[in-house]
Amino acid sequence: MVDTSSSRNADDLEDQAAEVVDAEETHRAETIDRPPDEDQDIRKSKVYKPYDLAVVLILAPASILGVLGRLGTSSLTTYDGSSVFALAYVQGIGCLVMGFGLSLKEPLGRYYGPFYTAITTGFCGSFTTFSGWQLDIFNSWINASDYRRGGLRDVSFPIPPLRHELTHVQFINGIGISTITLSLSLASISFGATLGQLAEPYLKFPRFPPKWQRYSITVISALVYGASIVTFFLLSDSFRHQATAALIFSYPGTLTRYFLSTVLNPRYRALPSGTLAANILGTALLAAFQVLQNVNSPVSPYACTVLQGLKDGYCGCLTTVSTFAAEVRDLGRWKACRYVVVSWVLGQLMMLLILGPSYWTGHAQERITCRFQ
Repeated sequence: MVDTSSSRNADDLEDQAAEVVDAEETHRAETIDRPPDEDQDIRKSKVYKPYDLAVVLILAPASILGVLGRLGTSSLTTYDGSSVFALAYVQGIGCLVMGFGLSLKEPLGRYYGPFYTAITTGFCGSFTTFSGWQLDIFNSWINASDYRRGGLRDVSFPIPPLRHELTHVQFINGIGISTITLSLSLASISFGATLGQLAEPYLKFPRFPPKWQRYSITVISALVYGASIVTFFLLSDSFRHQATAALIFSYPGTLTRYFLSTVLNPRYRALPSGTLAANILGTALLAAFQVLQNVNSPVSPYACTVLQGLKDGYCGCLTTVSTFAAEVRDLGRWKACRYVVVSWVLGQLMMLLILGPSYWTGHAQERITCRFQ
């Protein structure tokens, strides 16, 4: 005779163990953006709270470096005949550094906790971009480059109310950008974490910095952001749409993402809701700014430059693939799959609802119509 009570107890223990594992994975994912704390065996005197001034301000120079790195990498990897799309380099490099930083959370916390937040949330979060990824995918669906290909590579269908016109959807290209970016990002996170684990025994961090050094870092961080505003007005107008406008909006974008993450992630355990909210909000804003740059009646050169700064700076730093990929890696299998699907679908939905009607009704072009300064 089968002992049903023993079987029931075994099942209960398995369920409890699964719940504990799920809770640990969720906690690890939702605290990625937070500075190291007692969970990493950091002494209480060295622990920084998420909203300490030292943590919040050090995000400024990290954001500036991140957006400069993203724009520079994109510029270097955008050329005729390239076999790899530019954002693949951006997401791969950013996630590689992210994985490296995550693996060193404990030693960085013992040295100076804000540096961890600067590397992961500030630099990597600003270097990678979720909204740019979603825009690339959507441009593939609508065939913004007007390529002509056959079979599944190019699917044509009429769009109401313009039934006489056919939209050519780059089916394979859209799927490729989606899957390659996701796969590359997850692989880079894991590879970076492995490199960090291998390097940790050989890294010797200095002692916890004295008070005057910590204050100096905070003051310098604020001055760096102030200098980025000055450069917008002092440097040539031709630099504004290329970089200096983006620098101004980079820190506010990162700060918005950081606050959303630290506030919302612990409240809603089903998904990392803070990162999800930042990514979807940034994607919606990017789509709106894209429409404004592409309207048939072009905006002024100054407005066009500011919009480009908002796209590259605010939206690029508000959204992130590195934190997104790190959270996917830490979550359990089914929760991670759900997170990926929800993020991707909502991102494309924002593009469809905001960009689609403007393009398909003829109120906006699929290329920028305004001119920069």
